[in-house]
Amino acid sequence: MPAPVVLVHGLRTSATMWRYQVERLTALGIPVRTVELPGHGTRIGERFTLEGALAAIDDAVREAADAQGAPAFLVGFSLGGYLSLRYAGAAHARPPIRGLLAASCGTSPAVAVLEPYRLAANLIHRLPDRGARLNEFFVRAFIPRPGADDVLAGGAALDVMDDVLRALRGLAPTTSVRRITVPIWFVNGQFDHFRLQERRFVRAARDARLVHIPGANHMVSVTRPVEFTDVLLRALANTGGAVPPRPSAPQGHP
Repeated sequence: MPAPVVLVHGLRTSATMWRYQVERLTALGIPVRTVELPGHGTRIGERFTLEGALAAIDDAVREAADAQGAPAFLVGFSLGGYLSLRYAGAAHARPPIRGLLAASCGTSPAVAVLEPYRLAANLIHRLPDRGARLNEFFVRAFIPRPGADDVLAGGAALDVMDDVLRALRGLAPTTSVRRITVPIWFVNGQFDHFRLQERRFVRAARDARLVHIPGANHMVSVTRPVEFTDVLLRALANTGGAVPPRPSAPQGHP
């Protein structure tokens, strides 16, 4: 029986960004669950906290493992990647996972990196629409359809930036990576600006692989969904999760 997969979305997006992966994994008979982080998607209006985010991941991992009777394979993108590393690094207090794919999270969230981003986000949030049109403009400028539609389908989490960026200050990805005992796949787009320290992360890990997706930017899972999911399926098979032969890609994708 295929192992279950748990998908954790990025900042300001929601579980809808995983539409392609959900459709393709489901077509292969692979159980899949998507996490909705506090303040995002169906949970817009909630405050984002690190504790709440980790609890959401923990719930999904436990439910997936209980339903299938086997450890889940955890996948996190950007914010979801940093959180998944933190979660897996505290595995002594968690149910076991069989492996981890951490995408687009190859730079430590130091204050020097976060503070300019936070200041810019606060300025944008003062716009009359709190940055909604600007957010949609950049999504559609850098992500081809239907990926852009998938990202926007769950709404934009416009009010979480400050909470998230403050919470990220407390994360130490390399420390988490050193504590992780399961295989890790670090997957980054060729043109991702968040891959500056990716090799440091790999060196810190007990068992890690680094994969670059050609032509992809930071939003690797939606700009190159087929290639990204191919890597995910190889990682799943490598950790003992049986993967049936690949079917045709879901409608609307190559």
